[in-house]
Amino acid sequence: MPEDYYEILGLDRNASKDEIKKAYRRLARQYHPDVTTEDKKFAEEKFKAISEAYEVLVDDEKRRLYDQYGHAGLSGQFSGGSFTWDDFSHFEDLRDIFSGLGGFGDIFDMFFGGPHQRREPKGARQGESLRYDIEVNLEDLLEGLSKEITIPHSVECPSCHGTGGKGGEIQTCSECGGSGQVQSVRSSGFGRFVSVSVCPKCGGEGQTYKERCPDCNGSGRVKKSSKITVNIPPGVEDGARLRIPGAGDAGFRGGPPGDLFVVVHVKPHETFRREGTNLWVDLVTSYPKLALGSEEEVPIIDGGKAKLKIPPGTQVDTVLRMPGHGLPPMGGGPRGDQLVRVRIHVPKKLSAEEKNLLRKLGGLEAHKGGSIFGNLFRR
Repeated sequence: MPEDYYEILGLDRNASKDEIKKAYRRLARQYHPDVTTEDKKFAEEKFKAISEAYEVLVDDEKRRLYDQYGHAGLSGQFSGGSFTWDDFSHFEDLRDIFSGLGGFGDIFDMFFGGPHQRREPKGARQGESLRYDIEVNLEDLLEGLSKEITIPHSVECPSCHGTGGKGGEIQTCSECGGSGQVQSVRSSGFGRFVSVSVCPKCGGEGQTYKERCPDCNGSGRVKKSSKITVNIPPGVEDGARLRIPGAGDAGFRGGPPGDLFVVVHVKPHETFRREGTNLWVDLVTSYPKLALGSEEEVPIIDGGKAKLKIPPGTQVDTVLRMPGHGLPPMGGGPRGDQLVRVRIHVPKKLSAEEKNLLRKLGGLEAHKGGSIFGNLFRR
């Protein structure tokens, strides 16, 4: 009787797809014939069994049929009636597994015959993306700003046009025939194990040159500093990443350049504290103004001050709202609010007259049942 696929991978029948992938990753590393310390023949059998189980359980339709009908439900799912390596469709997963073994990625980048056995040569490929950190002031977020920055990056070598060969002349690599890879084949009773590695002569490019370009030393790229204008939108969030397509390092062998990611850092403000589109500020005033009500001038991010009405009987730590005096949202829309937290100023030095008045007021407050102000001055 065929062995249960869930038991082969050491899983229960409710295992998630992530759990199935983790189990296969662990077992594939353990039993791959080129890696294992187990008996080679046993390892080959075990590796094929776990790969068959993985092929079924990681595929939603195959798993549904297997869960409902068992092995009989897979009739017609495999090309030869039973699993062979030609039925295995997850070679990219194997590549990911063995590329993490610290340098073994090329040795174990293998395929088991059939239509899956070739890897695309490197050829043209995109250049690296770059990061640039920029600081802005809180006030800059009201209207946004444009800022010119200087980026050191690589560009296509103008002498060889990115080919790496002197005068732009290149030729097909004689070692790999232009594929960018070389193979070593090992046969067993279960098929052919083909280990694929990068061609040592062309470095996987598939092309070489008779004479190296003297300006770029054969890399196809040269260093340059470019000035780029960065448009920082109004209301941008701290830590936001602005992408500038094509402003990164040049591509290889005619590939597209990478991107530039500008990370925006908003400097802390000495007066305002940001919370989304709202701004917080403290207003320090006096007890009489809170008790009787008043009108105060409060700083605003636009510059200058705006008037704020304090209702009579306002308590310490009350938050008063100033609509429309905050920041605009990123992408447009109405501005947020300014939130004003009311504080009280307690003088450190008082005249004799002020002390007497405060003692009388403190006594009255205490007689009424005690208030914050009365408790402050009652002795």
